[in-house]
Amino acid sequence: MEEIVVIITASNEDEAVRISKTLLEEKLVACVNIHPKVRSLYWSTGSFGWEGKIQDEGEAMMIIKTRRGLFGDIVKKVKEIHSYTVPEIIALPIIEGSEDYLRWVQEVTKRD
Repeated sequence: MEEIVVIITASNEDEAVRISKTLLEEKLVACVNIHPKVRSLYWSTGSFGWEGKIQDEGEAMMIIKTRRGLFGDIVKKVKEIHSYTVPEIIALPIIEGSEDYLRWVQEVTKRD
């Protein structure tokens, strides 16, 4: 299957909506679910200019459905418009899915 799920976190819901709309308008993604309030705990590290301690922050999470061939374009666009220096942008394979839904993902995203 070439369809994937991409997870991206943002500083807040407004930023997540802005990123989502941009990705949708450019037909890089078929659908974005926004979870407006997630709590992220993570290690900061000196190599990225952070303090080197555990961080505890509120964020918004985007769960995105798209095609694997568009992942590079998604990463490039998100890095252009995201407020974070190092945004979380990870892809997970879709192992199984409704044929109708996956066909729709194919139809509404631009071709490589």
